[in-house]
Amino acid sequence: MDFKTIIFDFGGVVIDIDPQLTINAFDKLGMTDSGTFLQPDFINNVIRKFERGILTPEAFRDKVRARANTDFTDQEIDDAWNALLFDIPAERIEVIEGLKKTHKILLLSNSNEIHYDLYVRDLQLRFGYREFDELFDKAYFSFDLHLSKPDIEIYEFVMYQHKLNPAETLFIDDNLENINSAKSLGWKTYHLQSPERIRDIFTDGKFNDGLIVE
Repeated sequence: MDFKTIIFDFGGVVIDIDPQLTINAFDKLGMTDSGTFLQPDFINNVIRKFERGILTPEAFRDKVRARANTDFTDQEIDDAWNALLFDIPAERIEVIEGLKKTHKILLLSNSNEIHYDLYVRDLQLRFGYREFDELFDKAYFSFDLHLSKPDIEIYEFVMYQHKLNPAETLFIDDNLENINSAKSLGWKTYHLQSPERIRDIFTDGKFNDGLIVE
């Protein structure tokens, strides 16, 4: 099975993440109810708005301090917030580099400025790319677009920007809700589920036969 365009999610696909590590980090700072970050009101009114660039990093930090009722420093908040991110694995960079020789390769990520600053620095220091637009043909981040998955508008934006043929477009994400939105536009999708990694689904620059694409 072959495609002209492959679109990758970032967290959970290109890099591994573990939100519990951020909860643990805030616990170590002395926050008495760090689980509040997993409550729907905080996710919808703070985290999602931060991911769409509605909240600035400064406003986000103030929201965290208010929720924690503790005067954390900016650096303490950033370090704890970034604790969930692992380093970018070298073999996944190699997979993307290989695919880029024969496909249009895009990145579509829900992310925020604090996380972005950390992993773009990792990309620069360890792999020599100044920005994600050098590794991918184009990289799209929700905080920059002011749009986020699974809302259909972000998929439409990418599709129209690149004049994509949905039948020739493969979207890879670890979140089923995001997958379903892409499917509604006719994109081909692959739901990547741990412990599977992108190195497991491509061989010699092609998507492996036998894997389920919907």
